[in-house]
Amino acid sequence: MQSIMKRVARNVKRLRKARGMTQEALAAQVDIHRVYLAQLEGATRAPSLAMLDRLAKALKVRVEEVVK
Repeated sequence: MQSIMKRVARNVKRLRKARGMTQEALAAQVDIHRVYLAQLEGATRAPSLAMLDRLAKALKVRVEEVVK
């Protein structure tokens, strides 16, 4: 589980930065607290499938891009 969390964390951060978004901007778009997003990006919290879907939509990618 830990390696999947690290991959998701790395991909969310990479995709967010590639789009020039701050954590605050992405968190607002997904309707979550910035601290929760920071925890996801730091691999200290595991996202639900629904959260992965919301993040992917906000980042304009498929869920597969977030978890690969």
